[in-house]
Amino acid sequence: MRLVFAGTPEVAVPALDALLTSERHEVVAVVTRPDAPAGRGRHLIASPVAERAQEAGIEVLRPEKPRDPDFLARLREIAPDCCPVVAYGALLPPAALDIPAHGWVNLHFSLLPAWRGAAPVQHAVLAGDEMTGASTFQIEEGLDSGPVYGVVTEEVRHTDTSGDLLTRLAFAGGGLLAATMDGIEDGSLQAVPQSEEGVSYAPKLAVEDASVDWNTPALRVDRLVRGCSPAPGAWTTFRGERLKVRAVTLAPDRVGQAPGELLPAKNAVYAGTGSHAVELRWVQPQGKKPMRAADWARGARIAAGERLGH
Repeated sequence: MRLVFAGTPEVAVPALDALLTSERHEVVAVVTRPDAPAGRGRHLIASPVAERAQEAGIEVLRPEKPRDPDFLARLREIAPDCCPVVAYGALLPPAALDIPAHGWVNLHFSLLPAWRGAAPVQHAVLAGDEMTGASTFQIEEGLDSGPVYGVVTEEVRHTDTSGDLLTRLAFAGGGLLAATMDGIEDGSLQAVPQSEEGVSYAPKLAVEDASVDWNTPALRVDRLVRGCSPAPGAWTTFRGERLKVRAVTLAPDRVGQAPGELLPAKNAVYAGTGSHAVELRWVQPQGKKPMRAADWARGARIAAGERLGH
């Protein structure tokens, strides 16, 4: 099939690579978000998908909005059989959905109908899910509600950050997306409507959502830190300044500390929660680089009874 791939961030590149190496399909163009300012100089930088497409010598379409008439006209000229999508980052209007013969097929990083929305991997970690995965489905006007072609499953490890889990899903999902294109082409794969039971939603996490509440149990603190890594990054306050909490580990043998209370030890520092303590492993003080929490604690000269949090 002639494919036009739509995607923007690094997580979409493994799926694009899987389609580029397919012997049954031809990726004739990619659709991605416009170049965006980045770095100290705020220079315009192409998206990871655009960079990969340019390396492969593929046409890159960067519409400001996918309903732009010029973009829709070019897409009709290309006449793709199908448009596979991974984390494109913009809503597709009906005028675009109607162009490819087999529609637009999205790779979503959850086992639908669970975790529809922008941040499925983060919410899976936050919720303590033991299993997640990726799904391919036919895009329709509803939010991630279209019929499903296929799934792959992935265990959520107790040490996984969202970044760890998303990396594994990106590669497994790339294979799933390529197999889905195969099945659509030869007619062996039919999309199945999603169940009306088990629907949950995964909205994008704001910085405010990543604030650590030290009154909650240690397990929830651990999930928040892992679920918000690498973005938006869990944080708390110390002496009136923001302190990012990069990594913690559970310390179930340490009880009796008040929520947020800091207890330095030799080569370690512990913080109280609503249950037992957690060991702070990596932190990032405001305006500084990430550092080992024990080093931070020594430099801060923490006094008895000092606490994290508001």
